[in-house]
Amino acid sequence: QVQLVESGGGLVQAGGSLRLSCVVSGRTFSRYAMGWFRQAPGKEREFVATITWSGSNTDYADSVKGRFTISRDNAKNTVYLQMNSLKPEDTAVYYCAAPYSDAQAMGHLSFEYDYWGQGTQVTVSS
Repeated sequence: QVQLVESGGGLVQAGGSLRLSCVVSGRTFSRYAMGWFRQAPGKEREFVATITWSGSNTDYADSVKGRFTISRDNAKNTVYLQMNSLKPEDTAVYYCAAPYSDAQAMGHLSFEYDYWGQGTQVTVSS
């Protein structure tokens, strides 16, 4: 059974930083790409960042490019999202996600992922 557990969310002032973590269990973590998404109240879930199985390639939504960094530690079965220069519009529940297939290099769309964490709340005050 594949499980994803996020942590690291919280309340931070605008301009501050947070690092989210997502620990994956129940599969060989190092074989699969990973992604981060977020959902703000009243809005649809949106793509934030994705990373290949090796960590050699990453991609970001334009809204977070240059401020957020996705990384992974395959020895710890963990993917991270370092968030700097946070803005009030970054307020959302953040989810990590994993695909079913190890053939997927990176994914930008929700339907490309099959396993989701429970989410962690990030609130940025102005």
